[in-house]
Amino acid sequence: MLFPLLCAVALLTATAVPASGARPGAPNAAGQSGTVVRTDHGLVRGVSHGSYTTFGGIPYAAPPTGALRWRAPVPAAPWHGVRDAAKTAERCVQMPAPGAGAVVGSEDCLYLNVTVPAPKPAGKKRPVLVWMHGGAFLGGSGSDYSPERLAVRGDAVVVTVNYRLGVFGYFGHPGLGSAPPFGLADQQAALRWVKANAARFGGDPGSVTLFGESAGAVSICAHLTSPTAVGLFQRAVLQSGSCLMSFPRGALGPGTPAYEPFAPQADVHTAGAEAARQLGCTAPGGDEVLACLRGQSTDRLATAQLMQSFNRPAYGNAVLPVAPDRALASGGFHRVPVILGTNRDEMRMFVGLSLGAFPIRTDSDYRARLVDAFGPAAQAVEAHYPVADHPTPALAWAAVLTDRSLTCTTLAAGRAIAAHAPGLPLYGYEFSDPDAPVLAGLPANPGFPYGAAHGFEMPFLFSSLPTERPLTDTQRALSDRMVDYWTTFARTGNPNTANAPLWPVLRPSSPLARSVQSLAPGPGGIEPVDAYAAHRCSFWDRLPR
Repeated sequence: MLFPLLCAVALLTATAVPASGARPGAPNAAGQSGTVVRTDHGLVRGVSHGSYTTFGGIPYAAPPTGALRWRAPVPAAPWHGVRDAAKTAERCVQMPAPGAGAVVGSEDCLYLNVTVPAPKPAGKKRPVLVWMHGGAFLGGSGSDYSPERLAVRGDAVVVTVNYRLGVFGYFGHPGLGSAPPFGLADQQAALRWVKANAARFGGDPGSVTLFGESAGAVSICAHLTSPTAVGLFQRAVLQSGSCLMSFPRGALGPGTPAYEPFAPQADVHTAGAEAARQLGCTAPGGDEVLACLRGQSTDRLATAQLMQSFNRPAYGNAVLPVAPDRALASGGFHRVPVILGTNRDEMRMFVGLSLGAFPIRTDSDYRARLVDAFGPAAQAVEAHYPVADHPTPALAWAAVLTDRSLTCTTLAAGRAIAAHAPGLPLYGYEFSDPDAPVLAGLPANPGFPYGAAHGFEMPFLFSSLPTERPLTDTQRALSDRMVDYWTTFARTGNPNTANAPLWPVLRPSSPLARSVQSLAPGPGGIEPVDAYAAHRCSFWDRLPR
């Protein structure tokens, strides 16, 4: 059950796969009237959409294929003439869905997309937002997200990025030595491209905000603690993911293992050696083994087992010398303004995906899940989360997981940052819309509303994400406010805007130190809330993990 569930999570948090666009560089008449920009590698022609212009499929690194598979990204080759940027590039190889036939995606996938508002103000450089998609490090693509509202309403340049996934992005082997997590190295290569080219698109290379959701937010946590990311971004927004995020045993289904987002390099090497054995690459020399592995077809590697076995970035290398949670706790992070946020009902998405296979109908079902996850502490957890306080046992279980795995760990990450950098601009939010549109593809479970589940804030920032229904007028007003908050933060390092409720600052000395900004539609929906108390974080802080 674990592989199908992880696949569903990857697909849902990455959004539905759109129809493939033309390969970048192919002739396309629609792009002939678009804007031409000279990048550091050559000319690109985008497409004007009136209030904004898009440039798709721009290479930021060479294709990581053949001898470049499982190597750090190297610069893309320059080109002559004008490169067509009318279409996005193919996505990186995805974790296959159960029963899928052909591989989805390509190893030739290190491309990014740029959205620029028009007209360009004379002499004015816009802030730049760089989006790292989610998808459990197994699925997703930058092209899934249409950021024109952020660009136009927020007057910002927005960049969305592809990066290697699964076994192609996070494989390790003793023969590779202390090679970095390739997917994270890809992201840093993209940030270096942004630094070199932002001004060419009207952006300010000294005002780059890195933002992402789920695995994208976990990636940003890694970059906050990575010495090789110094100077590559000036602000960060982490949506539903932090350096301290983790899942207990059984969170994705009875008996499924506990989850930590990062892995020791030695563990990844051990898994890689076993994978090489299973693939028949058993030559005595490390170079021969790697040559054999690099000779394997994409189809042979893009299996559910191999993809899911390598979806945790390794630490103990140049990109991540130490585990990001330990780096954060010791003060080893870049001093940049940060927004940390979660959704009020995060884990309802994960629980809702699994209820068909693992229903939680009775008090006994709920109690069994608590014992599986928390062992001797199960009674204490149940005392704080009695079924009687929730409409159903399944919703009680989702509340337990939301508080333990995401909300309280995110607040703890904020406290760690504030402890070492008390003057740093640091803000938190909780997306709290109880009637947010449900992401397409989630199963309907009677008596189990999704509420403000994992990923449900994204349609309020991006217009392209498929949902069961469009935003209402009041939700559209909230969307406008969120776009304003995100882009104002990108411009100034402070999300506060004129004539809007002020965000509390997460500082140990502040009387609102435990408060975050609630983001919900309607009167009173945007105001500070004590998330620490609401999610029983004092209990979880005392409970050993």
